[in-house]
Amino acid sequence: MYFTDRTDAGRRLAARLGHLAALDVTVLGLPRGGVPVAAEVADALGAPLDICVVRKLGVPYRPEVAMGAIGEGGVRVLNDQVLRDARVAPGDLAAVEERERAELERRARRYRGGRRPVPLDGRTVLVVDDGLATGATALAACRVVRARGAARIVFAVPVAPRGWTTRLGGEADETVCVHTPDGFAAVGQFYEDFSATSDEEVVARLAHSRAVHGPVVRESDVRLPLPEGGGTLAGRLAVPEDAHGVVLFAHGSGSGRHSPRNRAVAGALNRAGLGTLLFDLLTEDEAADRRLVFDTPMLAGRLARATEWLAAEPAARGLPLGWFGASTGAAAALWAAAGPVGTAGGGTGARPAAIVSRGGRPDLAHERLARVDAPTLLVVGGRDALVLDLNRKAQAMLRCENRLEVVPGATHLFEEPGALEEVAELAASWFTGHFGRRTAASDVSTGR
Repeated sequence: MYFTDRTDAGRRLAARLGHLAALDVTVLGLPRGGVPVAAEVADALGAPLDICVVRKLGVPYRPEVAMGAIGEGGVRVLNDQVLRDARVAPGDLAAVEERERAELERRARRYRGGRRPVPLDGRTVLVVDDGLATGATALAACRVVRARGAARIVFAVPVAPRGWTTRLGGEADETVCVHTPDGFAAVGQFYEDFSATSDEEVVARLAHSRAVHGPVVRESDVRLPLPEGGGTLAGRLAVPEDAHGVVLFAHGSGSGRHSPRNRAVAGALNRAGLGTLLFDLLTEDEAADRRLVFDTPMLAGRLARATEWLAAEPAARGLPLGWFGASTGAAAALWAAAGPVGTAGGGTGARPAAIVSRGGRPDLAHERLARVDAPTLLVVGGRDALVLDLNRKAQAMLRCENRLEVVPGATHLFEEPGALEEVAELAASWFTGHFGRRTAASDVSTGR
């Protein structure tokens, strides 16, 4: 007897996995018994928790003996030796597989509640169970994870028989086990309490992880096409599960999708359940021409076109969209929000549900400010005197719902401790509040 229960086993397993704490790791528990163990590991590593649903295929007359396993995505693993020794007929195998496939699908629906699996592309994935006996479900789990794009797989269990790693067939890049005893008969013999884990506990553990780490965010590099062979704009799209809107970022002069300030704000919006699109307003070739950085009408057209493109993307379809503009990017956002911008940048006048300007230059769009009809939040640093004056004058010209927020002690780049965090909090509140007021059908329209 090594472990009091699965919680104790998870904590002791976590002590062997500290080297993973510095990595961007995702922890997957094998339902049901592996989830409480995985939850303790995930908490210790500060990592998100999800599940990898697999089912053992038991010999018909001895269901405790695994003749194989199945997993999500159609993964199927068979033990030919067991099938021969047990003389399992093809029809009997098919019947067991059909029954277990139905149970696998039921559990996936029950545990995820309609949410999609956590994205694993290019990530280090730590797969955890409460123990390993035959290795069939472990092998199936590793193959499921690999098929979903994991770059590196670590398989970890509290207890397994000696020589257990060979049962994974090289599918895991690293293996970790607390105890590998002789005389191994079953996983349960090494637990004082090995009572069954309920569906309710699995759901509760997953809900706790989501509450601690925020929603799962799906990220992808994208290319936004410009008209008439004008090239493409590079971007990074991040959409949390159950997102209630997406915010496009219009960067300022000399900046782009890699701006650390915009990325910090985007991360905060993602944690608040908002999607983000960070993209370059200029192509790589255009970026060398400094004159284009201040071509507000052209940049406004690019922003409008990007909004139209995003509205048609499956990840954002049906969601309200907003604009976050910084410095000269804020001028482009206000220009575009005043109505159709023509064809200079390819846009036809897409409009947002709400706008946030950070240290913006609204003076560059002064002739169109009175026509802006999207609710607009102007955020300026208290020590950015010139820009603060420009924003006060702009606010007097706006006829839409608007507010000016001054962050005390902040300069133009909001580099002071806590300044950017306050910007992100103000932006999240503004977008969330206004996304809830309008339907997607009216959030983005063209040519109004």
